[in-house]
Amino acid sequence: MFTTTQVGSWPRSKELLRVLRARRLGKISPADFKRIADEEVRRTVAIQEKVGLDIIVDGEHRRDNFYSFIAEKVDGTRLMSLAEMLDAMEDKSGFEEMLYTLDVPASAIRNPTCVGRLSRREPLAMEDFLFVKNISDKPVKITLPGPYLLSRSMWVGAYTSKVYCDHQAMADDVVRILREELLELAGAGCEFVQFDEPVLTEIVMSAECGRRTFM
Repeated sequence: MFTTTQVGSWPRSKELLRVLRARRLGKISPADFKRIADEEVRRTVAIQEKVGLDIIVDGEHRRDNFYSFIAEKVDGTRLMSLAEMLDAMEDKSGFEEMLYTLDVPASAIRNPTCVGRLSRREPLAMEDFLFVKNISDKPVKITLPGPYLLSRSMWVGAYTSKVYCDHQAMADDVVRILREELLELAGAGCEFVQFDEPVLTEIVMSAECGRRTFM
C-alpha cells in the first residue's frame, strides 16, 4: 500500500569508521578506501533487499558527513572545523554559545566553507548511484544536501564576502550546482533524488532563524 525507503544514511561499522578517519589523515590509498566502502555499500543494499524495501539507498558510507563531502567535489570550498572558524565569526559570543549547546567538540564538526567561486569539480553523487544501480535491480534513491542548508552553512563572511557580494549571489551558484547534478542523475536513470533540508525546521519552530546554523 505504501512505497518504502530509508532516510539515507546508515550506521557505520567500526572498520568503516577506521578507514574514514584514515582517509582524512591521508593514511589510506583511494583504492583501499574504495574497496572497503564498496563492501559496506553491498552489505547495506543486501539488508534493504532482504527486508523488502521498495527504494534503496547506498547508506552514504563514502561521505565524511551528509553535507561536508561536497568540499571534495566543488571548487571554491574549504573544509573547516568549527574550532577553526571561531575567530572568523561575526557574532563570536553567539557562536560560542551554539558550540556549547551542541555539546560536541568543535573540532569534530567540519563545515564546507565557501572561500572562492563555486563550481563542480566532479559530480557529487553519480559514482554512488551507478555503483548501487549495478548491484541491485531495485530503484535507487540518491540523497543530497539542499540549497537552503548549503547557503546557510557555507557562508562565512570573513571568507565568502571576498568573492560574493551577498548570500543570494552565492546561493545562485549553489542552486546551479545542484540543478546540474539533478539533471545528470536523471539522465543516468536515477528516479529518486532527496534534498535534505533539516535547517528548514527553524523557519516554523524558532524565532531566531537568522542565527548561524551548522547541521
